[in-house]
Amino acid sequence: MKLKSLSAAMIAAGVLVTTAGAFSLRPAWFKSDEHVAAAQTAQVAPAGAIAPAAAAVVPAAPIPLVSAQAVPNYRAIVKQAGPAVVGVTVEGMHRTTAEDLGLPPGAENDPFFQFFRGLPGFQGRGRQNPSVPFRGQGSGFIISSDGLILTNAHVVREAKDVTVKLSDRREFPAKVLGSDAATDIAVLRINAKDLPTVRLGDPSQLEVGDPVLAIGSPFGFEQTATQGIVSAKGRSLPGDAVVPFIQTDAAVNPGNSGGPLFDGSGAVVGINAQIYSQSGGYQGLAFAIPINVALKVKDQIVATGKASHARLGVTVQDLNQSLAESFGLHRPDGALVASVAPSSAAAAAGLKPGDVITQVNGETIDRSGALSSLIGMSAPGERVKLKVWRDRASRDVEVKLGGAKESSKELAEGDAVAPGGQLGLALRPLTRDERRQVHVDQGGLVVENASGAAARAGIEPGDVLLAINGKPVQSVEQVKSVLQGKPRSVALLVQREGEKIFVPVNLG
Repeated sequence: MKLKSLSAAMIAAGVLVTTAGAFSLRPAWFKSDEHVAAAQTAQVAPAGAIAPAAAAVVPAAPIPLVSAQAVPNYRAIVKQAGPAVVGVTVEGMHRTTAEDLGLPPGAENDPFFQFFRGLPGFQGRGRQNPSVPFRGQGSGFIISSDGLILTNAHVVREAKDVTVKLSDRREFPAKVLGSDAATDIAVLRINAKDLPTVRLGDPSQLEVGDPVLAIGSPFGFEQTATQGIVSAKGRSLPGDAVVPFIQTDAAVNPGNSGGPLFDGSGAVVGINAQIYSQSGGYQGLAFAIPINVALKVKDQIVATGKASHARLGVTVQDLNQSLAESFGLHRPDGALVASVAPSSAAAAAGLKPGDVITQVNGETIDRSGALSSLIGMSAPGERVKLKVWRDRASRDVEVKLGGAKESSKELAEGDAVAPGGQLGLALRPLTRDERRQVHVDQGGLVVENASGAAARAGIEPGDVLLAINGKPVQSVEQVKSVLQGKPRSVALLVQREGEKIFVPVNLG
């Protein structure tokens, strides 16, 4: 479960240990109440009756604030779209951290923690980063009839086996085509045809107050529907600056992660991802990733296996009225540049601390989060035109965007769940402190995650890979170069708890 600090916890509404239940289909389609025209009944006056006086002119009634036609037919939405919503069950090994033990993040590297980790209550005696098995459940939805499924990246993180359960109770093993931590989007594929699909909508047409419906598997209760309204748009959350979240008050709980958010017409406008909670459960604030963001990431993953995000290279903050006045602005709109990274795209374009970015390609920036989202969803190498407020005057600046910093870990030759010929290791170079700790002078790669063939051979997170087929390794590229020959097996020299051992891995 993904935790984020605000005054309370930002919780990924996602993976939890649970017992899966059965999906249940919803009632049949019922159309919403149509407006009923009153029958005009002719009034026949008796012979000789005096004709009634003309009716007095009545002032036009005000436009009603409530219309029966505006109420969505939730029954129909669930009936039509429910079969395309799936349960996602995952199994794998979780590498425990200090945070898992209720300690501050990073405490596992503290000497005090190192001393006490062998005592009762500290799992993995003698191991620096023990791993424990886990089983969890989230949600997802089918976007193409040949088995393409969207869900959250945190739902399938660390998963060795992923299973998709359809509303008709059929189950399929799923392949993770790729995931993107920046947007929390993952793309799955199952081997099936003629599947029901959702209809995709346009989040830009949503307005605050519009009705929405969520379908998912909260706490394992599959095919659960909850409704609410759009509470806000374009929310920027701590640690998720790339995504302009849709905030709703539809009840979303752990297990809803990856499930669809529908608008009043029954089209998917978002993917439920996080909740704001002090208790770990629903407290009226839920956040969904706009579907247009998810689809852009999906297209990249399907084409290349990963998503790329641009980087401007600035630290920005919101303006308040006092700051705006000090810079000569009438309104506190825009993203104030606090710092510029050396050798970044922003530095090359001449941006400076104190600049206020007010537009990107003609689109107005009202808050810093809007800038982060627009830049993050752009492609590395793309040129953008910024409108910048500097020295009490506006100027245009063109920037060629750089690439976002890659994660320190790389997958050796493809993702872990790919079929034969794959090693299934996430590796990164040792840090200087780690070299001293494990007494390795040169080379060596830390195993961040193990799955597939490597996991079956017994490789675990925390192991140090020293050589492959007798050749010392200093980079992930060296491992990839060996695997390019598509060997049927490889011999890995691994150091674990001060001991070195060769581990044969069958790549079949």
